[in-house]
Amino acid sequence: MHEFEVNVRFSETDAFGSINNTSYFIYLEEARMKFFEALGMATNTQSPNFLLASTNCNFSAQTNVNQLLTIRTSLTKVGTKSCELFHEILCSQTGKIIAKGHAVLVCYDFSKQKSEPIPERIKDKLISEIVLH
Repeated sequence: MHEFEVNVRFSETDAFGSINNTSYFIYLEEARMKFFEALGMATNTQSPNFLLASTNCNFSAQTNVNQLLTIRTSLTKVGTKSCELFHEILCSQTGKIIAKGHAVLVCYDFSKQKSEPIPERIKDKLISEIVLH
């Protein structure tokens, strides 16, 4: 499981003072990037490219400006061409769950414009990171 913290900025809130729903997806995107960086698989020419195929976020509680959040990311499934991630967004001070998210990433060859199998060396590395929920 990978964790990082984010402090809610004023620009991420809506007219009611809570985080705007679109901001959660930005946090989840950053969490995915940090997760793969922690595995040594930052986006570059030596690493496979993963394309976001699906994402969702279910909200449990409101958050406000200057609230410190912890985003936890774990890998839950690795297939032939795709992998699935689970996210939890928690209040860093209380541990209360604010939201839960899910993402499906597909290994993708942008030059051929089609999905491709995850390379075995990468697949083995991903499988070793699976956390069951």
